[in-house]
Amino acid sequence: MKFSDFPGKFPVSGAIITMMLLWLCSIPVAAQEFNMEVTVDRSQVSSSSLAYLDNLPGEIETYFNEHDWIDASFLDHERIDADLQIILLSVDDNYNFQANVVVRAQRPIYNTLQQTTIFLLNDESWAFQYTPNRSLVHDELQFDAVTTLLDFYAYVILGYDFDSFSETGGTPYFSEAQNILSLAQTTSAPGWSRGSSSRRGRAQLISDLLNPTYHTFREALYIYHRQGLDQFISNTEEARQRVLEALQMIRDTQRSATNDFLFDIFFDAKYREIVSIFEDAGAEVRLEAYNLLSEMDQSHLSEYSKLQ
Repeated sequence: MKFSDFPGKFPVSGAIITMMLLWLCSIPVAAQEFNMEVTVDRSQVSSSSLAYLDNLPGEIETYFNEHDWIDASFLDHERIDADLQIILLSVDDNYNFQANVVVRAQRPIYNTLQQTTIFLLNDESWAFQYTPNRSLVHDELQFDAVTTLLDFYAYVILGYDFDSFSETGGTPYFSEAQNILSLAQTTSAPGWSRGSSSRRGRAQLISDLLNPTYHTFREALYIYHRQGLDQFISNTEEARQRVLEALQMIRDTQRSATNDFLFDIFFDAKYREIVSIFEDAGAEVRLEAYNLLSEMDQSHLSEYSKLQ
């Protein structure tokens, strides 16, 4: 298009300015990576002195949602929907808290208005101090019992999200979580040591995610999401085959693994979704799915029995 095609409409300088503004508006705008929502349940530590905790959800949401975590451009609709549910269990006179935190993250399923949970974990080993009027400052080089945990799970969520879009694409972010873990392990803070929570803690999580033993499991995450769920509307039968392929890969990994932590995380997030994928399939496909699932995940067997 040439400016001379529009004689007399506006001076050249005005045309240039207008076209530049239109061009700038067409460029994808980089956004932060998260849409994080936070709730704090303090019913077990009810006290009038804890009213200041009303500000904590907003503080954490701002911490997640307004920070640029990685060098990547996220459009607004591509931001990762996630939520933290913090259940406060106890507090002493110095504002030292014991808590559980449930971390969940989702990503869209292509060609639908639905989302799929990519990560769901109940962390039962969080101890931190949060005093009135304190603010959350992002500094990944200094340990802080609140922000270090938030940093850790931000990178874990990013790792799972990227693994669902490309084969083992989350490795750089799991490595960042490993760096944060290593920093935390220089302290005596609970929940960070390798023996925490009987091999189901943060150290075990990252160790397994970066362990070559689980490489095929992470490849299966990509196949399940990108070649299975994302294609379900356009080619249902092919998508089911890809999900079966992913489940077979997970079974093969599980047979050679020594720890079920990653598999439990996967099935806790996915068991109802997997049943919905296969419940309308032919009898042979349903039975194949049931046999795989009943071998790998006894804890949700009653749900899988719907496939028989």
